Amino acid sequence: MSARSGFIITCLFFNGKSLPSFRVEPLKRACDVIPVVSQWRTTLSPGEHRLPSSSARSQMPKKHKAGSCKKLSGAEPGEVGGAYGPVSQDKRGSVTITVRAKPASKHSGVTDVSAEAVGVAIAAPPTDGEANAELIRFLAQVLDLKKSHVSLDKGSRSRDKVVRVDSPLSPEEVLRKLQEAAG
Repeated sequence: MSARSGFIITCLFFNGKSLPSFRVEPLKRACDVIPVVSQWRTTLSPGEHRLPSSSARSQMPKKHKAGSCKKLSGAEPGEVGGAYGPVSQDKRGSVTITVRAKPASKHSGVTDVSAEAVGVAIAAPPTDGEANAELIRFLAQVLDLKKSHVSLDKGSRSRDKVVRVDSPLSPEEVLRKLQEAAG
């Protein structure tokens, strides 16, 4: 192939035999020279004519859930939610709470405060937004705020929710009030 076409073709070779896989790469300039690098693989046994299986390939790393672990400023590492917890402060200065909702409970209440989320039992069915309205009402009551200062940010149809608190309360104060409500 001539250098004027702007492409270079490389071919893989195993044990002196060419495999039918080609890679075509465009050249940036006509005078570019791309060095050919050969990679030696282990030779196959006389009866073996296959490439390594997919199990021999390395596994991709697992993704970390975004938003589940946010840093608290000033909290002690020994506390529940210490350096990472369900209560954090977003870019706008609002406090956000990661909530794990448990709708259709007998009574509304904070069940637990873990490093991932605040468990809240809700005394309303999960239909027509009733459980979301009860969650907002209950959290406003626990935090001693008006309902207008507490809003549902994410998760209107999920059990995992993010609630935004627009008030002068710090994340540490919100976490303390939630832990007191949990008992």
